[in-house]
Amino acid sequence: MRIANVVSDSIVDGPGLRVTVFTQGCPHHCPGCHNPDTHDPAGGREAAVEELAARLFANPLADGLTLSGGEPFCQAAECAALAELARSKGLNVWTYTGYRYEALLDMPEAQALLAATDVLVDGPFVEGLKSYDALFRGSTNQRLIDVPGSRAAGQVVLWQRPDPLAHFTRPES
Repeated sequence: MRIANVVSDSIVDGPGLRVTVFTQGCPHHCPGCHNPDTHDPAGGREAAVEELAARLFANPLADGLTLSGGEPFCQAAECAALAELARSKGLNVWTYTGYRYEALLDMPEAQALLAATDVLVDGPFVEGLKSYDALFRGSTNQRLIDVPGSRAAGQVVLWQRPDPLAHFTRPES
């Protein structure tokens, strides 16, 4: 697959410590994009899915894989293969896209990647809606979609951030 970069210790592309693969090539060209170098589909470098999986698995602290861009759905088959490998090791997968979830449902080539994605951050970056308070998003129009929940419900289900303290027992008073 064609990639722009890999970050082995991201804390901004989803919860926990993540390995983020920035795919190369994007048809959206969102004004104000913070990754404009990823737009050219001929840029970046070639990387085998197995090479990227090895880098992911080499990080014992990684909570998950994030596919960003560029546009991961322009290389949906390769991204799906990497996402499936990550999930086979118990890691969660987040995918960023400039497409809306509803549009992806109508794209046959997107189905395998959607099926291997836990959370989809959808929609184009809109510079006028840019917000540093938008959790794991660049602009407030983008949604954090619970993909398995949405597929089961037949409608968009937004991701809810889990309570990081929920697993602790609270003494009764």
